[in-house]
Amino acid sequence: MSTVVVTGGAGFIGSHLVDALAARGDDVVVLDDLSTGVRENVAEGVRFVRSDVADAQSLDEALEGGADAVVHIAGQASIAHSFAHPERDLRANVSGTLAVIDACLRAEVPRLVYASSMTVYGEPATVPTSESEPCRPVSYYGVTKYAAERYVQIAGERTDVDLSVTSLRMFNVYGERQRVDNPYQGVLAIFIGNALRGEPLTIHSDGRQTRDFVYVGDVVDAWLRVLDDDATRGRVYNVGSGRETSIDELAGAVLSGLGLDRHSIAHGPAQLGDLRRSGADVRALERATGWEPKTSLAEGLAKTLAWARR
Repeated sequence: MSTVVVTGGAGFIGSHLVDALAARGDDVVVLDDLSTGVRENVAEGVRFVRSDVADAQSLDEALEGGADAVVHIAGQASIAHSFAHPERDLRANVSGTLAVIDACLRAEVPRLVYASSMTVYGEPATVPTSESEPCRPVSYYGVTKYAAERYVQIAGERTDVDLSVTSLRMFNVYGERQRVDNPYQGVLAIFIGNALRGEPLTIHSDGRQTRDFVYVGDVVDAWLRVLDDDATRGRVYNVGSGRETSIDELAGAVLSGLGLDRHSIAHGPAQLGDLRRSGADVRALERATGWEPKTSLAEGLAKTLAWARR
């Protein structure tokens, strides 16, 4: 049994990972400010600390008694929000990550795995995009995620401490517990929420832009494999499905899955920081850990829609 602290553990991805850690017998501590997370997502028996991730005292409380690993998922995850409130984006994603690193060093935590983002690449020259692609973020959010990733990686390179770090560049994660009432949560969840409420789906740009949608169950599997494998120390990996899906295709799949043959679709201009194409080359993670994405978009969407209807 290990002790694992999960920041953002009441949120969408974090709560699924917490469930998986607890199911295998780990002692789990969650730190979350519930700004987007839901307290009910955290199972009974899991110690919960409600706090902003940048609060040093609360991080020390979560790490009291020691920990074998910290999984750092907490952060501000909206590109639109990053442009509207860049100072909040900076605090959550960069200051929060620095606070987590410092807390790990104070508590002598040996392992830190960080949730980075595909937005660090900006508009990539090559799709599918590998980890060797230059990082040129085109949104404030992408800048803060890349800055935080570099802080994590450099902390792992320090010779005065022994901290094993790995960063995972997450592509478009979807699945159960993704908020369908949050206009900044993710395009698939936004579409589902719009459709269930009888609102038109809004497609920005021409709808032919692509994203890589990866099911949360596959993402959790990737996190567990990396967390347990110190051979991934100092590395950065993509976590995606390896497949591109256009936003037009996604909207059609959501409406079809809900049995809505006739539903209003509106069109709007491209949003700040939008990318034209996005797709992950996941071969590095496959080679390192044996992980592979197993859930098709059709299968994952069916599970997500069934949950959303409930």
